[in-house]
This record gives sequence, structure tokens and C-alpha cells, in this order.
Amino acid sequence: MAARLLDEDAEKAREHAWAARKRASRVGIVREAAGIASYRAGRYAEALAELRAARRMTGSAEYLPIMADCERGLRRPERALDLASDPAVTGLETADRVEMLIVAAGARRDMGQDSAAAAMLQVPELRADVEDEWVLRLRYAYADALEAAGRKSEAHRWFARVADADEEGMTDAAERVSALSAERRP
Repeated sequence: MAARLLDEDAEKAREHAWAARKRASRVGIVREAAGIASYRAGRYAEALAELRAARRMTGSAEYLPIMADCERGLRRPERALDLASDPAVTGLETADRVEMLIVAAGARRDMGQDSAAAAMLQVPELRADVEDEWVLRLRYAYADALEAAGRKSEAHRWFARVADADEEGMTDAAERVSALSAERRP
């Protein structure tokens, strides 16, 4: 039930996940569900505690990107970067490794290091010839970091690339292209 509600009502999903947690707190998947639902509801400290427990119980590193984003939500970007440097990150699936990279770049931006954020997103996956959502997210994050670093013309190109590929309107890349185009006009 919690999984079905996540997109519609994160707080309600959290309530369902926590009800399950009260009954089965020693089951890793239950702690994972409680952690993810708490994360989606914006309860980062709670989510972090649950995802740490799930990781201990299951041994899975797949929670690391969400845990790092929780640290960002708690205004602790340094801790997010610590999680991003965990050796287990190298064993994650490509999409999860890219997600961790996006979170780490966001932590750099939180610390006012916009150029460093853009630099760390310059990875081979940026030019991947696949249409997976993670590629779109990586390119968008890169364009956003470029813009924040003052590299507007490069940001314009990357936002345009994202807008062309974003057939379902998952991002606001088209609007960002328009805004950057308007800035370029005298």
C-alpha cells in the first residue's frame, strides 16, 4: 500500500510504512519502505535512520544516494560527500552511481562550490548513447551546475539537449532554454 501511495500522498505512504515498521521492525525491506516513504515526505532525519537500519540488515549499498540526499536535506553537505566517497558506491548499478554523483554535486553547490559541482559531473556517462532517465537527470544537473557557475552559453546547450530528449516533460529544461535565450538577447 505504501508503495502505491508514494506518488500520490507521501505522508499517507509514510503512515502505512510506519504501521508496517511497528509490526516488523527487524525486516530490512520494511525499514527500507519506511525510510523511502519518510524521505519522500521530507522527513530526512527519520529517513536516514531507517535507511541506515535497512543497510545494516540487508548489506545493500543501494540506499547510499538517498542517505546522502537526506544529509543534504539536513543541511549537512559534508556528510553527504562522505557518503558519496563510500567504497561501496563503486559497486552500485550505473543509475544509482549517477544518482550519487548528482547528489554529491548538489552538496558541492550547497557549499557554494558551483564550479566544482560542474567539474565533478563531467563524466563519460554524460555522453551516454542511451535514453534512460538517469542520463536525462545527469545532463540536467550538469546544465544547472554550469549555469550556477556562470557558464551560461554551455548551460544553454546542455539544457537544449535535455529539452530535446525530454519527451514526457519530466524537467523544466525547455523553460530554462527560453530563459537563457532571453538573457542572451540585447
